[in-house]
Amino acid sequence: MALRTVRLDDASEEILKELMAGTGKTISTVLKEGLLALKDRESGAAPRRMKAHEEPDLGQRGSANDPYHELRRGIREAMLRRKMRL
Repeated sequence: MALRTVRLDDASEEILKELMAGTGKTISTVLKEGLLALKDRESGAAPRRMKAHEEPDLGQRGSANDPYHELRRGIREAMLRRKMRL
């Protein structure tokens, strides 16, 4: 397993802290899930369409506010803030 040192600006550090507090996950887990979410998005794979008879998967807590969606939302917001600064 590799050991990495990563520099985060204040905004990214705050997002990381919020994600950790909101999900109860470690820094490593939050960052790993963020990498996987970015990989999924960059792969260009279209999301699977639901069939009319299927129930939506609303996450572990039964709502759309599960940690995976919160993580993706946090990454999206951080990327938008970064674009605005450039």
